Amino acid sequence: MSAKKLTAQIELMSGLSPRKIWFTSDTHFFHNQVVEKCQRPFGSVEEMNEELIRRWNAVVHSDGIVFHLGDFCFGKSENWHHILDRLKGRIYLVLGNHDAGHISEDVAARFEGVAFQMRLNVNGQKIYLNHFPYLAYSGDTHGTWQLFGHLHSTPHSPGIIDAQRLAMLQPNQYDVGVDNNNFAPVSYQQIQQILAARSMR
Repeated sequence: MSAKKLTAQIELMSGLSPRKIWFTSDTHFFHNQVVEKCQRPFGSVEEMNEELIRRWNAVVHSDGIVFHLGDFCFGKSENWHHILDRLKGRIYLVLGNHDAGHISEDVAARFEGVAFQMRLNVNGQKIYLNHFPYLAYSGDTHGTWQLFGHLHSTPHSPGIIDAQRLAMLQPNQYDVGVDNNNFAPVSYQQIQQILAARSMR
């Protein structure tokens, strides 16, 4: 991949409408083992692909912006193009541990931007995006959200990869992975409500 397309960090500091933003992670399109490994409620990887696409398009507007926080798709470039051809919205990709060595230049060109991390400012709300949850990050004690994936946590279990890590998270961190969000992207407003409710406990 060219250095021009891949950057260490992308910063979007203005012009983002909260009503048009969604976040997601760990779709693992075409990953044959993820259904069993993460106990996803699908009979096959083909069924999973179709349902993830359906649920994505049911919530994301055609003019929406989706920040995908890594582990997007497995396999050859044709797999990536097949999925991207069918998804609504403009998509930014934060590289996950399964993406960095597999994404090609022609696939990278399909995204609005590709980076190892991103920083957003949405109406004054600072947001730090990374594939991984961090124990400490810039703005962690000043209201900055940190959105992540990787852990494949669910609302009803402490997490498939490592429950101990989830117990260390701060109230303004949230797992946007599909396993934790009914296998669909989660909106800015939804995350705002979830984190606001946490702060009131």
